[in-house]
Amino acid sequence: MGSSSDVPALRRGLSVLRLLAGRPGPVSAASVARELNLPRSTTYHLLSELTESGFATHFPEEKRYGLGVAAFELGSAYLRHDPLERLARPLLRRLADRMEKVAHLGVLNGAEALYLVREQPRQPQTIVSDVGVRLPAHLTASGRAMLAHVSPAQVRALFPSVASFVDRTGRGPHNLPALRRLLTTERRQGWAVEDGFVTAGFASVAAPVFDHGERPIAAITLTFRHVCDTPCGQTWPELAKEVRKAADELTTRIGGHAASG
Repeated sequence: MGSSSDVPALRRGLSVLRLLAGRPGPVSAASVARELNLPRSTTYHLLSELTESGFATHFPEEKRYGLGVAAFELGSAYLRHDPLERLARPLLRRLADRMEKVAHLGVLNGAEALYLVREQPRQPQTIVSDVGVRLPAHLTASGRAMLAHVSPAQVRALFPSVASFVDRTGRGPHNLPALRRLLTTERRQGWAVEDGFVTAGFASVAAPVFDHGERPIAAITLTFRHVCDTPCGQTWPELAKEVRKAADELTTRIGGHAASG
């Protein structure tokens, strides 16, 4: 077993890896030292060890460092274990049972919401959003819960024209300005809702799950029967409270941090 004195070195090495992973391209050792407030000698030692073990790659002509093959292999192994779904499933199970509504875990896939996990309450309900189903992100509560926390430029890139706005029931945002207004409201509110935007007679409440960089990585949703002739403006705060609690717990489980604002 290593001594307790090894722990700070391990933490510094992991900080270097996180920095390399968060950059779009290779960075210099001087930049690493400056951003992490490390002595240059320590930085070069850490980069040398990471390079030797395959977690970093040195580009001698550029005098820069990037992620190595071992980091890719580790990331691939992580994905094979389906950690997000495994950590979310018991939370969704409890949420569905407690609220007697269908609970989902969804992620953004381009301009669509992709559903990874669905948990039924004790009395099963038939709804359109099953595992593997993709739905227009601007219409779904789960999609907008995540879109509310990405940059305006990313939203514009996903929805570049009016043709990008699929219509299913006549409800929901039909253009970029309307979507942006709705995202602003839902970001301030802390959760997203949809009332018959996807399927007439059903509504949903969703809250985002964040990664360690405060980026929206997924959303937890409750879907339930709700019939009204026109959008009635309900936001279901009591349901949202439970959904947000589950989303916050999943954020904590994956080592994430909720967006600061």
